[in-house]
Amino acid sequence: MSLRELRLKRGMTQEQLAEKVDGVNRARIAAFENNIRPIENMSLGTALRFCDALKISNPRKLLDDSEPSKEQVSDR
Repeated sequence: MSLRELRLKRGMTQEQLAEKVDGVNRARIAAFENNIRPIENMSLGTALRFCDALKISNPRKLLDDSEPSKEQVSDR
């Protein structure tokens, strides 16, 4: 699931999520959601803070959407 999908599933706005994730503002969340800032470049500490805020026990749920699809891998 993407960060946006996880956030919306919890019924949160970007601003509400930013308030729960220490050191992350709404603009940075928007950048992650719009792939301006690739989520795979997120630090482990930041990923864990997102997981805590979104009540996700496995950080892979947050990062799985950023893995390339089979088509993208075969094109390389």
